[in-house]
Order: sequence, then C-alpha cells, then structure tokens
Amino acid sequence: MTVRILVVDDEPDLEALIQQKFRHQIRDGDFSFLFAHDGIEALATLKANRDVDMIVADINMPRMDGLTLLQKLQEEEERLSTIIVSAYGDMANIRTAMNRGAFDFLTKPIDFLDLETTIAKTVRNVEVLREARRRQAEAERAHASLSRFFSPNLAQRLASDAGAVDLGGQRREIATLFSDIAGFTALVETLEPDVLGPLLNDYLTGMTDLVFACDGTVAKIVGDALHVLFGAPGEQLDHADRAINCALALDQFAQSFRERWRGKAIALGVTRIGVHAGPAIVGNFGGGRFFDYTAYGDTINIAARLETANKQLGTRICVSATLAAKAAEFRGRPVGDLVLRGRTEALRALEPLKREDYEDPATKSYLDAFAKLETGDPGAIAAFAAYVGKRADDQLANFHLRRLLNGASGTRIIMD
Repeated sequence: MTVRILVVDDEPDLEALIQQKFRHQIRDGDFSFLFAHDGIEALATLKANRDVDMIVADINMPRMDGLTLLQKLQEEEERLSTIIVSAYGDMANIRTAMNRGAFDFLTKPIDFLDLETTIAKTVRNVEVLREARRRQAEAERAHASLSRFFSPNLAQRLASDAGAVDLGGQRREIATLFSDIAGFTALVETLEPDVLGPLLNDYLTGMTDLVFACDGTVAKIVGDALHVLFGAPGEQLDHADRAINCALALDQFAQSFRERWRGKAIALGVTRIGVHAGPAIVGNFGGGRFFDYTAYGDTINIAARLETANKQLGTRICVSATLAAKAAEFRGRPVGDLVLRGRTEALRALEPLKREDYEDPATKSYLDAFAKLETGDPGAIAAFAAYVGKRADDQLANFHLRRLLNGASGTRIIMD
C-alpha cells in the first residue's frame, strides 16, 4: 500500500530534490508525495487529501510555521505521524514540537540518507496506526451489528472478542423464550401502513429494550414474534431467573401496550410467552455471508410449544417446571402436565406470578383447587367453581372447570 507523505517547506528546490532522491520508491508505488509551502497551504492540502499518512514539516515558514501547524492538527484531532525539520541545535523548538505530537525530528541541512531512514521508521509507525484504526473500525462495525441482538454491555464484550461468535456451535445450558401476539397476522390485513409501522416499531422497541435490560439475546424477530436466549453467547449462571423476570416484564409491557392502542381503536391480541431451560446448540449459523446467532435443539422446540399452549390454556405466560427448578426463587402456580404437540411424555407447566399476585389470597384458593385436581379429589369441581365465582376473568381456572365439567380428571392435558 502506498504511503502518502505531505512535505511542508518553503525552500524552492526541496520538491525537486525529494522527487529525485525517492524516485525508485515513487516508481514502485511505495511513496507518494504532496507539497505545501507553509502551514496554511498544508491544512488546505490535508482537507483536499484525506488519505495523507505522514507529514514532513519545517518549523520556520512564512504565514504559519511548523509549530503552529502541529497545534492546529492537534485541535482538529488529525492523527498523522509528523517529522519536524529544524535548524541544528534548536532544541527548544524541537522539544515544543515533540510535546505537540511530532513523531520524530531532523536537523537542517537535511541529510537525505537520514531522511530516508526516519521516513522508514515513521512508515512502520503509520502501519501500526493503520492496523489500530482497522481493528477499531472492525470493532465498531461488529458492535453496531451485535447491538441489534445483544444488550449493550454484552455487545461491547463480544465486539472486542471476535472468536466469541465464530461460525459453528457449542452446547450450552440456556433458557429460551418465545413471544407472539395472538391474531396479529389477521390484524395486519386490516391496518394501513402508516398505522402498522409505528405500532410494530414501538412494540418491538419496547420489548427488545426489556430483553436487553435483562441481558438477554434476541436470536430472531419474525414479524411481531421474538425468540430470546439467556445464557448464550455469554454464560449466565442465573439464566433461569433472568428469563422468568424478563417474561414478567414483557407481559406487563405488552398489556400496557394493548391498552394504549385500544384507546386508538386498534384491538391487539394478548402477547403469549413460553419459556423453557435446558441444553441447546448455540452459535452463528449464518454461513460465511450472514450473521445469524441462534440456537437449536429440543429445548428450543419445547419453549415454542409452551408459547402456543397459552392459547388453549387461556394463560399469557407458560414456563416449564424445569426452568422453575433452576430459578433461585420461583413464584407461580401450576398449570398442569402438558403433552405438547409431537410428544408423548407430559411436561409440568407453571404460570409465573409477580410477588403481589402470588401473595394474593386468591392464589391460595387456586392452589387448593389444583391440589384436589392433582389427587383426583371429587371436590375439585366445587373448588374451581367457587374460585371462578369470585374470579370470573381467570382464564386458567375457567379452563380447568370446563375440563372437569366435560368429564376430564387429573392434571394430564393433551395439547391439540
């Protein structure tokens, strides 16, 4: 790569001498020279030529001297390697020049062999600076890309560690969350673009902000649906707690968002959320051209099916007992033993609750009714009927009551 050098000196013969002395390097494309006769002309030349790598500048020049030029470069944050040329023994000016960021200095009259050696040394410094700028640019591009998926702190860490999201995958213990707005596809058909755009953008911004606040990773956004990971790419020992807290925060935001748009005569469906924990293969599976950090495995499939199960159960959040067992302190109520689509074994599912909801006396009434259901107690129908009489809007309790009235028993529920 050609190194562009700006020579700033008012000596009339210097340009021809430099062109002659460095003719071989110029011919081979190693060096390219520009010339200016004082600091003012040099600044104009730099403005017109942003690819200058190095400056060789005399100190004593008309209009603007070399020391003032150095100061101007500092003020404009021009990070260029500069060689200062001064009269022999003028150490005061040389010291000032070095304090203003000069890389090296030469004394007059110029010894061209010394100039060539000094330029070669400065070229090595230029190469170091170029590599540093390249790495910084790569890190900034990586950070900009990663910030779309990861929380700011995690994106910063990953951007500085290129190997953290290399192609391929690794098996990790994670928690994974899916969310989806009920009936959104049908609603889209009725909305004008100037309504859909702000609605969807505001919703996704609010949801992803909450995910990032919990240091979650947005693996995918498809329409209104989110797929979120905890415990990858960075290990999080409390990934289960983060996932549960995130689910509760997303639910609260989504409910508030629905109310806000209902005031604008837009009837959004509820946001359904499914969460599970377990092993998965995670990594960047976008091939050589695309960044696609995602996860694969049965853990992912179960979380997606728990999200879908909410529709039949009447719940908004459905998490697995596996996830709840990994949490430091889980508060919630049992949903049932679900036989999810495509599976034969039942999975215990729960509905997480905020502390105030869990401590509500109504929750104890539900737990008592569910305990009767679990043991096959015939009194389960009366218990759920009494509960629904007080909490008619509790969709999960209504679901169990309907099951019992239709002849079902126990907690095993086949999801259709």
